[in-house]
Amino acid sequence: MIDSSSPSVPFLGRFLNKRFVVTFAMGMASGLPLLITITLMQAWAKEAGVSLEEIGLMALVGLPYTLKFVWAPIFDRFTLPFLGRRRGWLLVIQLALFAAIVAMGLTRPEQGGGQVTLFVAAAFLITFLSASQDIVVDAYRREDLTDRELGLGSSYYIYGYRVGMLVVSGGGLILADHLSWFQDFLVMALCLIPGIITTLIAREPPVEELPPTTFRDSVVAPFVDFFAKRGAAWMLVFILLYKVGDNMATALSTPFYLDLGFSKTEIGAVVKLVGFWATLVGSFAGGAVILRTGINRALWIFGFLQMFSTLGFALLARMGHHVGLLTGVICAENLSAGMGTAAFVAFMASITNKKFTATQYALLSSLMGVPRVLISSVTGFLAQWLGWFDFFLLCSLIALPGMAMLLKFAPWHEMR
Repeated sequence: MIDSSSPSVPFLGRFLNKRFVVTFAMGMASGLPLLITITLMQAWAKEAGVSLEEIGLMALVGLPYTLKFVWAPIFDRFTLPFLGRRRGWLLVIQLALFAAIVAMGLTRPEQGGGQVTLFVAAAFLITFLSASQDIVVDAYRREDLTDRELGLGSSYYIYGYRVGMLVVSGGGLILADHLSWFQDFLVMALCLIPGIITTLIAREPPVEELPPTTFRDSVVAPFVDFFAKRGAAWMLVFILLYKVGDNMATALSTPFYLDLGFSKTEIGAVVKLVGFWATLVGSFAGGAVILRTGINRALWIFGFLQMFSTLGFALLARMGHHVGLLTGVICAENLSAGMGTAAFVAFMASITNKKFTATQYALLSSLMGVPRVLISSVTGFLAQWLGWFDFFLLCSLIALPGMAMLLKFAPWHEMR
């Protein structure tokens, strides 16, 4: 098999790698459940008469994404008796996710009371299983790809992730106008099947470092190893802040579009389907830029693009219901977010120790998810208080501290 990471392979040939196809498929499996508990949950809750403030608070069901480092050592320490260290866990988690999505579709939040509680509980179970799947997929990708493949491989992962998100936020919303919510959720559960098939047929990554065998090795050693790095604590602050503005801006996107008068079909077709093509271009363009410039410079370029694309939402808030402007804003947001996330994911993977891949990457990606969950939980109150225009202006400006920290952790003149 030709190593596509070799300098002797033509530039475009680096895109042709079977491992990237697996990375794409696993990214799709990871992206799909995320928006079930954001876009579909928000749309169903709003239709059921839940207040904007309560919808914002529902973002807290995503807490497992910010705490997944707590149970990540389990996946480094233990191996199930089938399919290997990574794929065995993936199969179990994916089958459980299928059942949890179907269970959420059986709830009736419009009836209020206990049904809303069941609705939220089912969503929490989905996020727990989804976060667990992310832990194993991230570890698989880090162990399966070479260091030179991380940048482009991360682009494939983000592209697949966005496709999974599109299936839910685009297809799921369109189906919601024509099917019952249970039927819609059943279709979303069936969309997990390609990920399950990938888990069954993919190769198990080679073990380069002996996995931990004791409690101390699996729970304590990964954190000791990471915090032994110079400036480790500030590195965590940087990871927390880099995408905070972008995540806050998209946290209430579905209620925002509905408030402007867009129908669910318009949101599904324009916001999601058109945005998909922007993501396609952004993902591959991002991978190409990372190959040419390195991860550090890509973080600078894509970070500023994310800031400016957020200002587009503020413009849309002023203009109101305008399909053409909506299309432009969404294309810019998907393009910049896809590229920024690809570089950011590659950066985080590059600073992990392969002996503790699942635990260390879970710690880093947990912090990456904090803005989407904890900070986003108050976005409903902020949007209600400030109004949509000022809210999105704030989201753009709040990205500046994270950009400033690039001077320390990703200097422009240092190639990574």
